[in-house]
Amino acid sequence: MSNPANDRRAKAAAARSAAVGSDKRRERIIRIVGAATVVIVVIAIIAISIVAKNASKVPDVTPTANPSAALPSTSFPSSSPYAYGVPWGTGTSKVPVLEIWEDFQCPSCEALEKANGAGIRELAAAGKVQLIWRMTTFLDNNLKADLTANGTTASSARATAAWGCAIDQGKTEQYHGAVYANPPATEGKGFTNDQLVSFAKDSGIEGAALDTFTACMDAGTYLPWSANSTVAFASSGAQGTPYAKLNGVEVPNATLADKAQLDAAVAAATK
Repeated sequence: MSNPANDRRAKAAAARSAAVGSDKRRERIIRIVGAATVVIVVIAIIAISIVAKNASKVPDVTPTANPSAALPSTSFPSSSPYAYGVPWGTGTSKVPVLEIWEDFQCPSCEALEKANGAGIRELAAAGKVQLIWRMTTFLDNNLKADLTANGTTASSARATAAWGCAIDQGKTEQYHGAVYANPPATEGKGFTNDQLVSFAKDSGIEGAALDTFTACMDAGTYLPWSANSTVAFASSGAQGTPYAKLNGVEVPNATLADKAQLDAAVAAATK
């Protein structure tokens, strides 16, 4: 026969055991949630630190045009019909002039480089055209929100200015090619300053020359030059990039990107 007193004591013990178990489960849940919260906070801090680090490397640059500002060593002056353009190759005044407007962040310019960049440089190296690269930075404004979010403001302007520093080191074609060989992963991601320095290394700039390049880039020496060129682009009649002219006549992008077609156009313009 059951003892009521014993039954009460057993029920009380079971209740206490259940309460203890519940408390322990509650403590485990609190520890798990707390740990997860800490992880989330740490991740957020790391993410914020990365953004802050990138932002500190790339200040909010707004290049200002200044016609009397410094020019890279081979750049045409403001008084030239090819103001702020950069010639490359062995072409003389006796051969057709091929001028190409580009923006270093432009996916279509990157596509042109892959399709026929080598063919264009071949014409210039052989002296069959006077090749003039002309840069614009209009995509900095079009992509401003994304570039700001990524801590890479004024990417086209900074890349153009860095190219100017590379031009001074005799690496015009090499740096131009290095930028297009390493495009932003997505449009609006932009370039960090560290990437722009790495392009200089890829171009063969090293030692004291690299120190000079980096000092030139960090000082923003050619940011006004990039702005001047962008102003010239606005009055060029170009609707976008790439945009080319051969002896002042627009070259369709389909022709520009096809070696055989471009060679034929140059041959025709030479006669």
